[in-house]
Amino acid sequence: MPQITETVYVYVGTYTSGQSQGIYVYRLDPSSGALSPVSQATGIQHPSFLAIEPRRPCLYSVSEVAESGGKPTGAVSAFAIDPRTGGLTFLNHQSSGGRGPCHLCVERTGRYVLVANYSGGSVAMLPIEPDGRLAGASDFVQHQGGSVDPRRQEGPHAHSIQVDPGNRYAFAADLGLDKVLVYRLDLAKGKLRPNDEPWASVKPGAGPRHFDFHPSASFAYLINEMGNTVTAFRYEAARGVLREVQMVSTLPADFSATSHCADIHVAPSGRFVYGSNRGHDSIAVFAIDPATGRLNSLGQESTRGKTPRNFGIDPTGTFLLAANQDTNSIVTFRIDAETGRLAATGSAAEVPTPVCVQFLPLRT
Repeated sequence: MPQITETVYVYVGTYTSGQSQGIYVYRLDPSSGALSPVSQATGIQHPSFLAIEPRRPCLYSVSEVAESGGKPTGAVSAFAIDPRTGGLTFLNHQSSGGRGPCHLCVERTGRYVLVANYSGGSVAMLPIEPDGRLAGASDFVQHQGGSVDPRRQEGPHAHSIQVDPGNRYAFAADLGLDKVLVYRLDLAKGKLRPNDEPWASVKPGAGPRHFDFHPSASFAYLINEMGNTVTAFRYEAARGVLREVQMVSTLPADFSATSHCADIHVAPSGRFVYGSNRGHDSIAVFAIDPATGRLNSLGQESTRGKTPRNFGIDPTGTFLLAANQDTNSIVTFRIDAETGRLAATGSAAEVPTPVCVQFLPLRT
């Protein structure tokens, strides 16, 4: 019998206003972290952020646009993934319910896609059909309000939506409101119900962007775009409640130029948190106190490019891939399992305007 091996495919979302043709598919070398091109999926405008449902397997992508089908809304597209080649086949698309969708996730039963509309300041829930296609939204929630910055926080701007490890609650980081809004997931009816404590607020002007949970489900971490900070929370999983324990800077103390945070991920080991700085063009590295969830800065590592919009950590926690949007590259770093520090491997893939990096291990 042939030996069963696991191949890790890497899917890259992009902006298509320049040289990009759509979604790019690569194969990850498990020893070096190098990326080898496999294929691409074309025909989708600005597929900036991606999410994967691994059991079918299927990939879902936003179209980060202000108009779709003649209506003031973006779109969400569904693709089947070929388990032999990792290639993508377009299935269908549906309205995201609002303008400028910039983030989405698949809840843990694989029955719904949740999407955040940045420009529209809203979130929506779309059912997944048995073949992976998307049905029209089963729920839509329009956020209301604003915050202290009249230019960027004149109204709501939902920047991401994430599901907790228990698959009971959804968390929408809204840059315009300086809040993480919390919803109870009603999977029977496909609804987002406001939680009893419906939000967690952060420092005015911080500008919440992306959010990630600790593997223990005891802590959660929010990166704030405008404030260049990470907020650490203790998470009360039974009630879906966030309690702030700390806010720390992602930048060196002596840095005074313009920079804006983008993405955040907790390492699979649960020992470290990583966040990206656009302007300083680096990945900030933090060690996690396992008892309190508090963070200790370990410094910053240059991404060897400009504007690290997004990055990804492979499922084993061995490699971090930084997507440098403005220098058209994805640079591979090896993660030191003991110290959490990053070391560039020397491998860089040329990718036009990369935005999002997602991994899928497949047995071949």
